[in-house]
Amino acid sequence: MKTSTTFGLGPALLLLAVLAAPVSGQTVRYYELPSGSGPHDVAPAHDGTVWYTAQRTGKLGRLDPRSGKVEEIQLGRGSAPHGVIVGPDGAAWVTDGGQNAVVRVDSSTRAVKVFPLPAGTPYTNMNTAAFDGSGVLWWTGQSGYYGSVNPETGEVRVIEAPRGRGPYGIAATPKGDIYYVSLAGSHLAKIDTRTGAAAVIEPPTPQQGARRVWSDSKGHLWISEWLSGQVSMYDPASKQWKAWKPADRSQMYAVYVDERDKVWLSEWSTNAILRFDPETEKFERFPSDQPHAQVRQMLRRPGEVWGAESGTDRLVLIATRPTAGR
Repeated sequence: MKTSTTFGLGPALLLLAVLAAPVSGQTVRYYELPSGSGPHDVAPAHDGTVWYTAQRTGKLGRLDPRSGKVEEIQLGRGSAPHGVIVGPDGAAWVTDGGQNAVVRVDSSTRAVKVFPLPAGTPYTNMNTAAFDGSGVLWWTGQSGYYGSVNPETGEVRVIEAPRGRGPYGIAATPKGDIYYVSLAGSHLAKIDTRTGAAAVIEPPTPQQGARRVWSDSKGHLWISEWLSGQVSMYDPASKQWKAWKPADRSQMYAVYVDERDKVWLSEWSTNAILRFDPETEKFERFPSDQPHAQVRQMLRRPGEVWGAESGTDRLVLIATRPTAGR
């Protein structure tokens, strides 16, 4: 199945602003998407394009920053895509809450393949996904579920979370281990990828609202805490926790760790993206040029950090080094 539409927005409309960040020499660029897209998650592809989930319109979008073109692909009836990542096969893998399914979109042909959850599975409110070290995709469902899709066999599993509602962000470590966090349950959990069982790990801050999680190069888990406003770090080796908070009323939505182990966060109360340096323990702020940007999620390529502004129908790029042709 493949249904797509291409929009030629053009460089003049696409590149809305370029702002200098004098402290670190980084630059911020904004790319406009079709009105009403409501981009939720974003995933830079290997060929220089960028995938995004247009949650409000049930489509997967693909932006080419060099030409200014946006292509949108229909994912299926009732689609409401939440997360998107690029898999080991180079395809876009989408967690689709509307279809209660994982969806694969081929990067070359744009062919859409739907992996529905087993018949009788209740609404799971699918959120995000990550591939383990064996190439199996693991997903979370905020209604109280998580599960897996084996791309080789097509097997789809659904597992009830040990503490019910809340599984949201999920990530793989460099060793291929899988961890998720529970927004409603305020905890971290490690999935045994062989048995499928999840072991809960309690953070020291109660009711912190752990929303997203990401691993650095050493396997430390970084967590954005929506209710406490902290970014916390858990070391699985020592089982020790640390936490930092940039402001009294912070609301940390997403977290991402770049190739230099710098931590990036989307922070709603100040309408900004934050960069946290674990070595200096200092935050650097990149405010949006429009109100109510609502950056949902962030991912990167080397030298580039991308976010999805769901409130403004834009993608945002923070270039950490010069990028030719953009």
